[in-house]
Amino acid sequence: MQNLLPEPPATLLPAHSDADAALAAAAEQDTDEAYAEVAASFPSHSAAWAALGARALAAGQVITAYAYARTGYHRGLDQLRRSGWKGHGPVPWSHEPNQGFLRCLYVLSRAAGEIGEADEAARCAQFLRDCDPAAADALASH
Repeated sequence: MQNLLPEPPATLLPAHSDADAALAAAAEQDTDEAYAEVAASFPSHSAAWAALGARALAAGQVITAYAYARTGYHRGLDQLRRSGWKGHGPVPWSHEPNQGFLRCLYVLSRAAGEIGEADEAARCAQFLRDCDPAAADALASH
């Protein structure tokens, strides 16, 4: 059966140039400490939490990755709501300011799966796909 209701408009988070510049500098240093400084200076910037979570996951620190990703996910939800998101609808991967939130959702799904939270892992994976299938595909192939 086809849904006759229109899909809500895409939610586009605002850019945060200071946080993005700090994150780029942290990437050049490529240390946990540099990324942690960005998260401390810009705690609402999901991309910093996503970077910390991905690094922790890669290092086998699953609980730490889960905590970082959960923090960035919740900060991202706050920003989405402030940007008009009503709990559903597209959050395009192609809009760079959305990518931090979407990366957090991906890391959260992976970390949840690794600690045996299969339901949470599946919910996060589905939420990511619902936000934008391109995000799920890009992050899974990364």
